[in-house]
Amino acid sequence: MKDENVIWHQHAISKQDRAQQKKHKPCILWFTGLSGSGKSTVAGALEYVLNEQGVHTYLLDGDNVRHGLCKDLSFTDEDRQENIRRVGEVAKLMVDAGLVVLSAFISPFSAERQLVRELVGDSEFIEVFLDTPIDVCETRDPKGLYQKARAGEIKNFTGIDSDYEKPTSAEITLNTSENSIQQSVEQLITHLKANGVIS
Repeated sequence: MKDENVIWHQHAISKQDRAQQKKHKPCILWFTGLSGSGKSTVAGALEYVLNEQGVHTYLLDGDNVRHGLCKDLSFTDEDRQENIRRVGEVAKLMVDAGLVVLSAFISPFSAERQLVRELVGDSEFIEVFLDTPIDVCETRDPKGLYQKARAGEIKNFTGIDSDYEKPTSAEITLNTSENSIQQSVEQLITHLKANGVIS
């Protein structure tokens, strides 16, 4: 519950001022998909290209955030939702700072992704759905998590014993089982240019 004595302080420098200084529009690219779909890989490759072009970015990665900001959270549905809420609030602050934020999280529930969208608005939220089939993700299994989940060693694992709600109207859909990382990055860059985020 919000304390009525906590009041937002409006500072002299605005988001628009910071964006103008950086010469690109701030936004969140929200990468969602099953474990092993390529979220962190594609987001990292995109960040490299954007950095080469002088775009100010920050990559928020699911595992990295759980080492600090969200290290107190488990993988129950409730804690997953709190994880995304916290990340969304951090991403919102980064957008206010004028950055292009790349967020790579399974984020299995549509309601939590919508919550983040509403924090910044449609024009600053780009949902990137990595629509990679679960059998492909299991074949990759870079961390051995599917194998552990199938053996019952990991509970509440998305796609096995916890639901994943596919986006129905993502701005961008990628299938990394068919497209290379370079092709996925090119698709993302094309979208950012077409929507005036970068020039």
